[in-house]
Amino acid sequence: MNFSIEFERENDGRWIAEIPQLPGVMVYGATRDEAQSRVEALALRVLADQIEDSALQVESISFAAA
Repeated sequence: MNFSIEFERENDGRWIAEIPQLPGVMVYGATRDEAQSRVEALALRVLADQIEDSALQVESISFAAA
């Protein structure tokens, strides 16, 4: 599974990172790197829940910043 991460910077300087393929997986961070780390962690939690519920089978997962 390959996921793309989209970034946007708010007027106050915070970064938003979102993975459009996973609804609701969006986070804020003080820096772009922090936002990226947080969104990847959240995505892995969401995917783990889906795997645990047997709704998903995964061989590999990768992220790419857009």
